[in-house]
Amino acid sequence: MDKHYGQIVELTIRKQGFSISELARLANINRKCVYNWFNQKYLKPEIIHRVGGFIKHDFSVEFPELFTAEDFIPSEKLKVGFSQGWNNEPESERVWKDRYIDLLEKYNQLLLEQYERNI
Repeated sequence: MDKHYGQIVELTIRKQGFSISELARLANINRKCVYNWFNQKYLKPEIIHRVGGFIKHDFSVEFPELFTAEDFIPSEKLKVGFSQGWNNEPESERVWKDRYIDLLEKYNQLLLEQYERNI
């Protein structure tokens, strides 16, 4: 059976309750890019590794052909590299932007549920 890397990564992120907005901010990309990752059948191992670092998940379980457990041992170098990209934004702006994005995501989910009920 052929794996869909993007779906596996998405499922793992959602199971852990990790916010897509937070992941996008940590990766210093927009949310649309994260959703594009989820739609890709094959993701570069570097992307999967970075996501694993952000959400503190060992993807060697899901992708033993790409990684070993040692690949996901946290290091100080990784912690510094991950946090530098998004700290330029003031804390108050991040908080309000997060709340707004979370509210939009909830609204979109309600719209989808309403649409499915009416079909």
